[in-house]
Amino acid sequence: MVGCGRPSEHSVEEVRCTEGVPAVKPWFPHKAFWVSVVVCLLVVLIALVLTGNLGNSGMLEDPAQSIHIVRITGPDPTGTVINQSTVVDKENDLVTFSVTSPSNLSSTVLFDVKHGLVCYKPANQETCFLREMDQSDYQRVGSVLPESTHQMSQFQLSGSEIHRQTEFLGVLGGRGVNVSTLEEPFQALCRDSPVHWTRRAEGPGRQRLVYFCIDICFPSNICVSVCFYYLPE
Repeated sequence: MVGCGRPSEHSVEEVRCTEGVPAVKPWFPHKAFWVSVVVCLLVVLIALVLTGNLGNSGMLEDPAQSIHIVRITGPDPTGTVINQSTVVDKENDLVTFSVTSPSNLSSTVLFDVKHGLVCYKPANQETCFLREMDQSDYQRVGSVLPESTHQMSQFQLSGSEIHRQTEFLGVLGGRGVNVSTLEEPFQALCRDSPVHWTRRAEGPGRQRLVYFCIDICFPSNICVSVCFYYLPE
């Protein structure tokens, strides 16, 4: 048991104590330590939250940054004004051409590079036409990609340098396609519209008539008239 002695005559400060109670160590250093720990934890937590927000923002911006628009204009050798826009979605390997005719009607041509399919939606038709891509399609679509390095690009065709080609597609009227079995971009384009398979052909011959054509121009100075006719079932 600790007692309490009588203060010395030379003592400046009076000492008070209670008999039988042990001395208590100062508590302030312990409190400062725990406050420091809490502050450090808060700083780490705030840093993690900010880092997560920045990461999420980057993830949200990436899809938008992968979308590019290429405007292709100019006169063709016949004097017809070429007016079309091309949307390049690099993330999903999609290239969509919107071709506006002199009568201000727009046809849509969608190239799905990943799945090797191309879909046509003519302006004056309530039908979509589907076919498999071939090597020439990959080459032509590839000419658009260098032009899509910026969010919005403009490409001016030179009328005297344009090479015009004509391709014929025979429509297989008896081969309807269930739209629900197609990829989402095709479903969005052909919603509530019948879809038919087509195949390349040498030409309709004298027995068949060409029903309509879609003119598509590429930055490689190639313009292709894709003409459709129905094959006998």
